[in-house]
Amino acid sequence: MCDDVQDRAESVDEAAAVVAFHRSLGLPGLIDVHTHFMPKSVMDKVWQYFDNQGPLVGRPWPITYRDDEAARVDRLRRFGVRAFTSLIYPHRPEMAAWLNQWAAEFAAHTPDCLHTATLYPEPTVGDYVGDALAAGAQVFKAHVQVGGYDPADQLLDPAWSAIADAGVPVVIHCGSSPTATAYTGPEPIARLLSRHPRLQLIIAHMGMGQYREFFDLAARFPTIRFDTAVAFTDHADSFAPFSAVDLPRLADLGDRILFGSDYPSIPYTYAEGLAGLAALDLGADWLRRVCYQNAADLFGLGDDRLLVRLGAASV
Repeated sequence: MCDDVQDRAESVDEAAAVVAFHRSLGLPGLIDVHTHFMPKSVMDKVWQYFDNQGPLVGRPWPITYRDDEAARVDRLRRFGVRAFTSLIYPHRPEMAAWLNQWAAEFAAHTPDCLHTATLYPEPTVGDYVGDALAAGAQVFKAHVQVGGYDPADQLLDPAWSAIADAGVPVVIHCGSSPTATAYTGPEPIARLLSRHPRLQLIIAHMGMGQYREFFDLAARFPTIRFDTAVAFTDHADSFAPFSAVDLPRLADLGDRILFGSDYPSIPYTYAEGLAGLAALDLGADWLRRVCYQNAADLFGLGDDRLLVRLGAASV
């Protein structure tokens, strides 16, 4: 971890800065649709991969919030994050069902975490996705880059159909940054949505590296949304810069963009990620929708339901 980033992250002022950001917008807090909580053994391996600059990373990527699980949850609460996710993902067969069981248990004792599940192309995927939906899964995570699979693989059809029928969103990492793989990019997603047009996909990281191409895809498929994780930061600009030419399209997509941070595995502070959004200069209303209202509407998190979740979280 870079000492200067660590110092900023550990500053008592960071929570105050994040709270001041959403209070200045008149928001009751933030909803973060792209956060990672995983079994400790898995998280440790993910962090080791970043530390070693694995092939899918390919550049220095220090982990700013390398704390234990309880401390990471507590920090989000101090930031005023009223709902977040535990984005899990398998890199091989016979792993997803176990991750789903862990995530269900995590959500049960962390009520401000949206019940998250995942999937992988394998013969049993329809069964365990059905089980996750029956147990109340609110969001799925698919990681095409790490999993190395085609999201339009026919093995996944029963799962995609069930998820689409349930109206549950899927945060899908399908962009080609930092490293392209065989099935990243908009074309596999176009094939997927041609077969499952009701599937609600949240394109992780704004489709980083192919922003414009994914915006074009969103014009074709109204069920596509985006999350902002890592995008619009100095770090992202070093390898996948966002062109100011596309700012009008970003403004027009304001109802379909959701705040995501990629916490805890980010090489900068949470407050700096929010500052990157504000620097786009798209206005307070755009920020209010992106940082809170769009996710509240998508997940049915009205004020009353959020207050119940927060009350349970404080017990």
